[in-house]
Amino acid sequence: MRVAGGGLVRRWGGRAVGLAITGVGLYIVAPSMLSLFGTWPRLADIDPWWFPVLVLLEGCSFAALWWLARLALAQHGGDQQPPGWGTIATAQLAGNAASKILPGGAATGSVLQGRLLITGGQPAAVVASAVTAIGLITTGVLLLLPILTIPAVLIGPPPARQLELGLLVSLIMAVLIVGLGVAALTWPRFVVLVGRGAGHVIHVVRRSVTAESCAALLVAQRARVAAAFEGRWWAAALAAAANRMFDYAALVAALAALDVHARPSMVLLAYVVAQALAMIPITPGGLGFVDAGLTALLVLIGISPDAALIGTLLYRLASFWLPIPVGLLAWAGWRIHLHVTRPSRTDDG
Repeated sequence: MRVAGGGLVRRWGGRAVGLAITGVGLYIVAPSMLSLFGTWPRLADIDPWWFPVLVLLEGCSFAALWWLARLALAQHGGDQQPPGWGTIATAQLAGNAASKILPGGAATGSVLQGRLLITGGQPAAVVASAVTAIGLITTGVLLLLPILTIPAVLIGPPPARQLELGLLVSLIMAVLIVGLGVAALTWPRFVVLVGRGAGHVIHVVRRSVTAESCAALLVAQRARVAAAFEGRWWAAALAAAANRMFDYAALVAALAALDVHARPSMVLLAYVVAQALAMIPITPGGLGFVDAGLTALLVLIGISPDAALIGTLLYRLASFWLPIPVGLLAWAGWRIHLHVTRPSRTDDG
């Protein structure tokens, strides 16, 4: 009985704690969420053509992830035929939806995505390596963005209607990211120098981190990504950059729809912080924390509270809420397909 009880505690204890943390987190952010959704009727004042623009930009961001996944699976698979675009898209959409509605966030989504790919005929080891490499390269791009925006922030504001330059900024950033990404993947010495520089800075606030240990960690992670996309580095860097920049462009479009005037570089910094908040697994997909954090950051860079609230709602509608039903439909379609095809596979065997 003790063993059974201990096993029960081990199995469900962690889940219970996770659910409790999620509940507390949702309770904390409930007022900000109610305030956000209270602005829902204000979306009717926005020109209708902005909605397909945001959907298109987010669709391009998702498509870049599918491309990245196909590159990683093709590299690891060897003689194994990479899965079709439909399988990759279904797995990513279903995993993305799971990460937004289930405790565990990105980890839960990665598990479901991997399960669908494995069911689609991909070896488990190949899927695990590919998913890990995709996570590393997309996170690396996110961490790179603040560094690239520092010069623009220091230079000063561009002309008055500068937000219209946001799409151009995203294109310039994508080019810089691709260049730096390829340099990191093809030139290990570059990664060592960056790691040592970062290590010196981190050592000031955390003595246990040294320049050499930070460089060694970056080199190890770089090796995993380089192996995953060997021979396809340019394409991998372009896909990872496109994933982030199309998503950022959607935020710019959401603010432009409200005729907001803001510096694209400052909006980019707000975007990066919001994406970092989404990685904290307190609530699924950073629900509430991302919305409240992004709204507050937009206000800090000079956008009116009303516009910041509506802009955040419009952006999150396209990037967070809309992909959930799409992902659930993708998962349901996969389940139906699995149910229909399993008997035929059994008969063939």
